[in-house]
Amino acid sequence: MHLTEEKPDGLINEATRQVALADIILINKTDLVPEEDVKKLRTTIRSINGVGQILETQRSRVDLSNVLDLHAFDSLSGISLQKKLQHVPGTQPHLDQSIVTITFEVPGNAKEEQLNVFIQNLLWEKTVRNKDNHCMEVIRLKGLVSIKDKPQQVIVQGVHELYDLEETPVSWKDDTERTNRLVLIGRNLDKDILKQLFIATVTETEKQWTTHFKDQVCT
Repeated sequence: MHLTEEKPDGLINEATRQVALADIILINKTDLVPEEDVKKLRTTIRSINGVGQILETQRSRVDLSNVLDLHAFDSLSGISLQKKLQHVPGTQPHLDQSIVTITFEVPGNAKEEQLNVFIQNLLWEKTVRNKDNHCMEVIRLKGLVSIKDKPQQVIVQGVHELYDLEETPVSWKDDTERTNRLVLIGRNLDKDILKQLFIATVTETEKQWTTHFKDQVCT
């Protein structure tokens, strides 16, 4: 009920925001409602957050190893994150605030400086619009990227205006194509535009890349 509560224009439902930010989501008291209701709730949650783990519980009973000491924000998480990103489903926008999970993959190496500008324009400057001319708002960012001249895979994680790039213990194999996988959760996100802008960080010069961004500036 809280997830579908309508808010005034420009505001995000707080329950929806919490689901979008979560690494783990607990659905409690599943024994008190029909299975069909639980299924519908899972679908709604997955439409908001396509990468978080969903655990169903009764009487709030849960194995603590599933919710504690997860290393969700350090380099150790990069090992499992690579496998998880390969199976993130595309989702439809949430009914209330068009919050959606998008994911894309781009082969090649990114220049670290330009990658930082790409992320900062999304999270800090909020200078990107979708095809409907609405500003994109990224609530959560997660991914593995290949940084030029770095042998290790790099994990990127962001929440609202905060983000971090950190090398993982995993090195790129010589016989494996280096690639970048990103998952973004937010409102008014346009996968095609975001993917093209990311490709620009890999293949274009800084001047060309900045010009490409300028046309998308939000005022």
